Amino acid sequence: MTQPERRRQPRLRALKAGRAILPGGHSTFDCMIRNLSPVGAKVTFESTVDIPQEFRLRFEDGTTHDCAVKWRKERELGVEFLDALAG
Repeated sequence: MTQPERRRQPRLRALKAGRAILPGGHSTFDCMIRNLSPVGAKVTFESTVDIPQEFRLRFEDGTTHDCAVKWRKERELGVEFLDALAG
């Protein structure tokens, strides 16, 4: 039985380099964006242990999004783009 789709926007597969910038800007973590929609993404890390519930995600093209973690696994996060909610 398949899980019902809970996302407001469908996500498209992606493979983009990114960086999580923690509050204060003093710590960063490299990551890969694995899928993407206008309102969120699935992001993979070496480990998600040090990633807080909210952080800024910067894409390789310089685009940034303020993110909130919606779900968490050992190496993956599902994030919602907080700035997309404001628009």
